[in-house]
Amino acid sequence: MEMEKIFKLKEHGTNVRTEIIAGLTTFLTMAYILAVNPNILGEVMDKGGVFAATAIASALATFIMAFLANYPIALSAGLGLNAYFAYTICLGELSSLGENAFTVALTAVLFEGLIFIILSFFKVREAIVNGIPENLKNGISAGIGLFVAFIGLQGANIVVHDDSTKVKLGDFSTPQVALALIGFLIILILVHYNVKGAVLIGILATWIFGMIAEVCGWYVVDIDNGVYSLIPTSVVNIDFSGLANTAFKFNFAWAGSHILEFISIMFAFLYVDLFDTVGTVVGVADKAGLLDEDGNVPRAGRILLADAIGTVAGSCLGTSTITSFVESSAGVAAGGRTGLTALTTGIMFVVALFFSPVFLAIPSFATAPALIYVGMLMVSSAKKIDFEGDLADTAGAYMAMLMMPLAYSIATGIMFGMLTWVVIKVFEKKAKEISPVMWVVFVLFVLRIVALVTGFGQVS
Repeated sequence: MEMEKIFKLKEHGTNVRTEIIAGLTTFLTMAYILAVNPNILGEVMDKGGVFAATAIASALATFIMAFLANYPIALSAGLGLNAYFAYTICLGELSSLGENAFTVALTAVLFEGLIFIILSFFKVREAIVNGIPENLKNGISAGIGLFVAFIGLQGANIVVHDDSTKVKLGDFSTPQVALALIGFLIILILVHYNVKGAVLIGILATWIFGMIAEVCGWYVVDIDNGVYSLIPTSVVNIDFSGLANTAFKFNFAWAGSHILEFISIMFAFLYVDLFDTVGTVVGVADKAGLLDEDGNVPRAGRILLADAIGTVAGSCLGTSTITSFVESSAGVAAGGRTGLTALTTGIMFVVALFFSPVFLAIPSFATAPALIYVGMLMVSSAKKIDFEGDLADTAGAYMAMLMMPLAYSIATGIMFGMLTWVVIKVFEKKAKEISPVMWVVFVLFVLRIVALVTGFGQVS
């Protein structure tokens, strides 16, 4: 009864079992961040501290999402932003600061989070989310589906880099490719027979097959090339000592004496976090059937506040920007509809602090089937796009859908979609249909293009 009262399960057509399975599914699809983030940020700061900071900040932000917003959205350190933090800022622009460079980057993340908290209270970010035209929202949702699927295909090496064509088909003789495709088929078959937890079962089955392949000698461990053992060497590992080297390591003095450089660094974090979150929230809420009759996201401000608080907490603990994860759509596909899904995911981040060897042994090719399947579900939003209506609506949705996977960025996809929509509206002599919010966003994106052209605060 208590769960029902807090999360309103019946109202959302779900139950405790479904929500827990969905939360586990979301966690397994994004648990890779617990390995990836320390590896990236570990180049410039204490690796153990980054792991603990990532897990704790992710849990905290996801708990806030669960209880404050009641959405099945999980949060953690954003990919791309962590690479910008480590390689562009610490090892690039601020390399002269040596081992203290990370303190400036953490300060930028702190201020970014504080600014977003202020914007959330004034409902600026909420206005942006709900001000996106309906066709664009559908294009964003479909584009995220393609992006998520592409991440899965890459994670399993089904699609790999090629110098000539940029991408090509991977090697089907490798266990990663073969087992990921088998896992995808397992999910589809289980879904056909209405098996509860089909996505989670698919992930675990693929991992188990991988361990069998390792024992049989088909899957060969090659640490130098990033191929790690799938079999956990231990179960429990408790070590929080690294936090002493990362927590509250800010550098306000440098920020104050190099204000223009500091603002450029902070703006890059601000921009990508804002529009990545907007895209993720719209896409996940749409696929969960949580948009209202006007196509708006209820309680959007609370969602964005959870994101902002998580970022502040992450900077205090010692990690890069915390943002809503698109992998939350995997939990939605498993039936997640409320904050109980997020609560479950948050608990798993806490558990991971103590059982990290187990969670870190799950490979990306085991979670790939879930991402490919989720991508299929989200792409279905494309059928809601009115291709016979206003050209601005059609072209804007198309550009958002096209650029997300090809530019490998949700924020970039939204930028192309919105810029196209506004420009075509003006040339159609329908400028009156452009809301003040969309004009503000348009100006922000124009400034962003200027920043990219001039090299002022670049981020991938």
